Amino acid sequence: MTDANLLLFLLLLPFAGSVAASLLPSNARNAEAWLSGLISVTAFAITAFLYPSVKNGGVVRREAEWLPELGVNFTLRMDGFGWMFSVLITGIGLLVVIYARYYMSPKDPVPRFFSFLLAFMGAMQGLVISGNLIVLAIFWELTSIVSFLLIGYWHHNQAARDGARMALTITGIGGLALLVGLMILGHIVGSYDLDVVLASGDLIRNHDLYTPALILILLGALTKSAQFPFHFWLPNAMAAPTPVSAYLHSATMVKAGVFLLARLWPVLSGTDEWFFIVGLTGMTTLTLGAFYAIFQQDLKGLLAYSTISHLGLITTLLSLGSPLAAVAAIFHMMNHATFKASLFMAAGIIDHEAGTRDMRRLSGLFSFLPITATLAMVASAAMAGVPLLNGFLSKEMFFAETLEKHHGSILDGLAPYAATLAGAFAVTYSVRFIHTVFFGPKPVDLPKIPHEPPHWMRLPIELLVLICLIVGMVPSITVGPYLHTAVVAVLGSETPEYSLAVWHGFNTPLVMSVIALVGGILLYFALNNYLATCEDGTPFLRNLKGQRIFERILVTISWRWARWIEANLGTRRLQPQLRLVVLAAFVAGLWPLFQAGFRPQNVSFDGLDPTFAAFWAVGIVCAIGAAYQAKYHRLAALILMGGAGIVTCITFIWFSAPDLAVTQLVVEVVTTVLILLGLRWLPQRLEEVDNAVTPMARMRRHRDFALALVCGVGMTMIAYAMMTSPMPDTIADFFLDRAYSEGGGTNVVNVILVDFRAFDTFGEITVLGIVALTVFALLRRFRPAPDSVGVPEQQRIQNLIDDERPDREVGSTVRDYLMVPSILMQWMFPVIILLAAYLFLRGHDLPGGGFAAGVTMAIGFLLQYLAGGTRWVEDRLRILPVRWIGVGLLAAAFTGLGAWLFGMPFLTSYFQYTEIPFIGKVPTASALLFDLGVFALVVGATVLMLIAIAHQSVRSYRVRAVEAAKVEEDA
Repeated sequence: MTDANLLLFLLLLPFAGSVAASLLPSNARNAEAWLSGLISVTAFAITAFLYPSVKNGGVVRREAEWLPELGVNFTLRMDGFGWMFSVLITGIGLLVVIYARYYMSPKDPVPRFFSFLLAFMGAMQGLVISGNLIVLAIFWELTSIVSFLLIGYWHHNQAARDGARMALTITGIGGLALLVGLMILGHIVGSYDLDVVLASGDLIRNHDLYTPALILILLGALTKSAQFPFHFWLPNAMAAPTPVSAYLHSATMVKAGVFLLARLWPVLSGTDEWFFIVGLTGMTTLTLGAFYAIFQQDLKGLLAYSTISHLGLITTLLSLGSPLAAVAAIFHMMNHATFKASLFMAAGIIDHEAGTRDMRRLSGLFSFLPITATLAMVASAAMAGVPLLNGFLSKEMFFAETLEKHHGSILDGLAPYAATLAGAFAVTYSVRFIHTVFFGPKPVDLPKIPHEPPHWMRLPIELLVLICLIVGMVPSITVGPYLHTAVVAVLGSETPEYSLAVWHGFNTPLVMSVIALVGGILLYFALNNYLATCEDGTPFLRNLKGQRIFERILVTISWRWARWIEANLGTRRLQPQLRLVVLAAFVAGLWPLFQAGFRPQNVSFDGLDPTFAAFWAVGIVCAIGAAYQAKYHRLAALILMGGAGIVTCITFIWFSAPDLAVTQLVVEVVTTVLILLGLRWLPQRLEEVDNAVTPMARMRRHRDFALALVCGVGMTMIAYAMMTSPMPDTIADFFLDRAYSEGGGTNVVNVILVDFRAFDTFGEITVLGIVALTVFALLRRFRPAPDSVGVPEQQRIQNLIDDERPDREVGSTVRDYLMVPSILMQWMFPVIILLAAYLFLRGHDLPGGGFAAGVTMAIGFLLQYLAGGTRWVEDRLRILPVRWIGVGLLAAAFTGLGAWLFGMPFLTSYFQYTEIPFIGKVPTASALLFDLGVFALVVGATVLMLIAIAHQSVRSYRVRAVEAAKVEEDA
């Protein structure tokens, strides 16, 4: 397998493992862990295998055409910097999987956990090896979505739900800003290809759009890496399981922001805007994060704020614009990943074994957990920057760079003092972690008696701490070549000379380190008594908590402003909303026509066929009758609406559009039944109220009638003018000429949907699936208002009670009197399946297709519901509509991805004749598989909405029956 194909396999492997893990049984914790571990170790091995190809500035690329007309291709690109992150993602991911096997409880939904974890690995992997700016933005947002699922994994926990929502809100808004910034960047360069962008530094920095692009990109990067003032979401994400926290803080999610800053460093850095925005943000985050960490009582809270501080250190280094500073930033990314992952795992062991993370309750654990305590102390020392550990080396480089003059401003002069102060704070919270938790008197009243965990749970920490030690002692031999590979990938020809020696002599950076170490230790012992009893949080900045500010902003926007807009500009009534929508649609459709010179006098009705006019007269009568009957009898109105729909079908046939006619017909059937089910919830029309119409109500009705008349007549005139006017050459000729030669089908409409404009269709079926899931989610908790129960409904409920069959399913009394039609409905099911298969298979050449076939199949399920009820449908047919939706989306997506295997753009169709024994040559096209996905999704979406409405109807009737019975009892 070539390196390019290995790169694709590296990306797809975690996602495939995620799907496989989700299908495993809930009690197969070992199977899920083994599967996840196998996926991780394979991905790590592939990454290691690719090292010779990226060493010395090499790049591995794999490109597939996606949207070539827009300059957006699915490009994967791995250089030394991407390789370094891939090692962290897969290597630490493997250790997290091993750790999680022993951390997670068998009572937890473990398949879901490992599925999300592997998906997170894949999303982060895609981000670091993206070779196109738009692809990078897609994976960027995917990391936010999957991290939301991981942070909220224990969704029964309010803190987990709040933390997940906050993380998604902050990083999601930043992601939208990033997308716009990357689009501006691509516009400046004229390409979204990352190689082209990285080679256009001077063009980007000198462009007028540089500043807006920079601000938007920085919004994305700084929110992701929890930089001030967006830092508050990260501590609230600590409600996630500890394996998630260890992975999120070390190699994924929060590292994505600084990864992007380093990736775009060659083209965005070196300007005043970059220095002041990035530098001020980084220095503030570095200092405040370390200060906040000192006063946290939760172990994971302390580590979360320390992560914020260290990310601020990396951001500060990248702001300086110096190649040596960039080297130090890349080095500290590697070092921070090792000691932070090990510390979070150690905190998880303490919580797992002692039952608490509150440092006010923890002390003297060294005698209970001697090995874990030793490992945690070494990792904490690395975090504090103690000599002979890896954290010391990169922190020394940081101190040295802050002493250099990069800009000559006040901010540049403050850098050494801020760095030393933050270093002292880092020593303080590191010493506190060690001294408070592991030394002192033995703990009392712990939820559990602590003891050492299983060796395999501790093994990941041992390996990470070993790396901290050997890198700190012999950096040039161990990490030197790999660091150089990553640095060359970012800096290229600007790569400076640097040394990873442990001893650089007695110099100013060493003095700063000594001051930080001594000052941090003294500060801890000065605050020791206060820290032992203080509340969680800082004593001086308690009112400036970011979470509180975020919640106030959220309440202001989503509650006060939204309520004001709703009260003054909105309405809960459906009619005014529809009125505005129809009026806006009419103006939006009419205005361009008038701009183009169209006038009503251009319309000619010469040659109007009387038969066609008669059909439309029937349709008009049906439409007016439906509007009139809606006042008195909704069922009659629904029947008349169906008549208008049938006239529309006849119109499509009249104008030689059988595909549209078939689709319209089957959609009419489905929507009529679904609306009929929904009529049960509407309030009963009371005759005395309808007869007492006020003048204001009459005026509203006349206004609605005038609006409907104007829009209807206008659309009729436009449609007729378009069909009768002489037409110039249009895009229709393009499709007519190429439908068979390039798409392999004579049904031009279907070929357009599944071939020429398949990407649009893919988006539409995705929206349809989302709508179905939304309808189901809303109706699960919908309860009709008590006053919506009409008199006939009350009578029917009373009949059910009188029959002493309150558990009887709604509709059963009707089926008792319609036994023969019910049997016929059941017998019709195989016929409808054959009809659906017929429509599906002929769709590429004759009227039909996946959508029409899917709706036809849904009609079959509707008939079975009417004949046997939802219980019969679920028990006998065992429909799983959500899986139908998922299979449909996957089939459509994999059809598009299959084109990439042959070097063709996404969703490119292939057509040929296939020889079948005893039948002969049969036309086949790959678009058939895409159409199969459309078919499956339409069936799943329609049936899911049916089940939601039907179950709700059954439930609402039963609730009402019980209420009516109680009322009768009380009476």
